[in-house]
Amino acid sequence: MPSITTVTLNPVLDKAFSVPRLEPGTVHRLRLIREDLGGKGINVSRSLRALGIPSRIIAFFGGRIGQYMHQQLLAAGYEVVCIEVEGETRQNITLLDEAHQQYTKFNEPGPLVSERQITMLQDHIAQLARPGDLWAFCGSLPPDAPDDLYARCITLVQVHGGYAFLDTSGAALRAGLAAHPFAIKPNSEEASDLLGVALSSDAEHAAAARQLHTDGIVLVALSRGARGIVLATRGQVWMAVPPPVRARSPVGAGDAALAGLLWATRDACDPAETAARSVACGTAAAMQEGTGVGDRQLIETLLRQVVVTKL
Repeated sequence: MPSITTVTLNPVLDKAFSVPRLEPGTVHRLRLIREDLGGKGINVSRSLRALGIPSRIIAFFGGRIGQYMHQQLLAAGYEVVCIEVEGETRQNITLLDEAHQQYTKFNEPGPLVSERQITMLQDHIAQLARPGDLWAFCGSLPPDAPDDLYARCITLVQVHGGYAFLDTSGAALRAGLAAHPFAIKPNSEEASDLLGVALSSDAEHAAAARQLHTDGIVLVALSRGARGIVLATRGQVWMAVPPPVRARSPVGAGDAALAGLLWATRDACDPAETAARSVACGTAAAMQEGTGVGDRQLIETLLRQVVVTKL
């Protein structure tokens, strides 16, 4: 069975608060909903853990918050490769306005990383990469990191026979595509920005996924939030739509969807099952408070309700 490694270059301590009603210019008393060890790759590892699948975490950690996150992950039983950086690992705040059921997010930029730390990252990847293993490179790059950092990492993994999954946006995504990762999972907005076309209808998403697949990406999954995903692979395009559910927080749902893709790839699933697993995992996460991921039982229940069609 292939091993899975997630790489988080800009981890975060996620805190979710709520207020009865958000009123700008006034004082609010916050209620802490939950605190999660986050960053997109770490969220993927947490989602895999809910499925009973182990994964290794590689991350840059800095300062008091970084040390706290590293120790908490180790205490939870994760295998963690920590690369220490100067500065403080960021915190993100999600604020729920209970009166309107609206979420507002506040994201810190994160600490800078040096060339020495980037070299350490690449050395770790080169030493750990093995044929057939799955690697997920997730989230934003640290401030001032080179746009092609993910591309370098993807090349290291795939030259050793591994499979790289990329989930990022903007310049990092554009540069990463040049290394031809095995899989990508942009959302509609990220894919629209990448291709320079508006994406709204099923047909437009199918055309976009097919184009990226034809351009050399083996597995393309365009996530559409509550509308599910459009997946292109093996020359085919599939659409998976979740059942109606009560969504509590969208934060981390896309990361859980990526965990579903890794789960399906690990089990050599067909395209329809791959799309369904991704949607079930993402939906289960959206039903939780904060950056919750759901559990295996909920995911299995949702999986039986996902509607998959070939486009």
